[in-house]
Amino acid sequence: MSNGNAIMSVSLPTALKDYARQRSRDGHYGTPSDYVRSLIREDLKRAEQERLERELLKGLRSGKGKAVTPKEWAKLRSQVMARG
Repeated sequence: MSNGNAIMSVSLPTALKDYARQRSRDGHYGTPSDYVRSLIREDLKRAEQERLERELLKGLRSGKGKAVTPKEWAKLRSQVMARG
């Protein structure tokens, strides 16, 4: 499809299909697909937040830290920007 979307069919029991339709109306979504996309986006954000928290904890547990000077931050920023 030209808009970057792909089609994915999902089979749902009638009760869940009805629930998705009702939630799409109650939640001001245009279609049940919009509602499902919203749920997936929320789950993706939650998963990314959990990954970030794991990485932060890993850093905290990795040992004693060191102070970083403004000059070192500037160098690090330049390196990141050079990566594109």
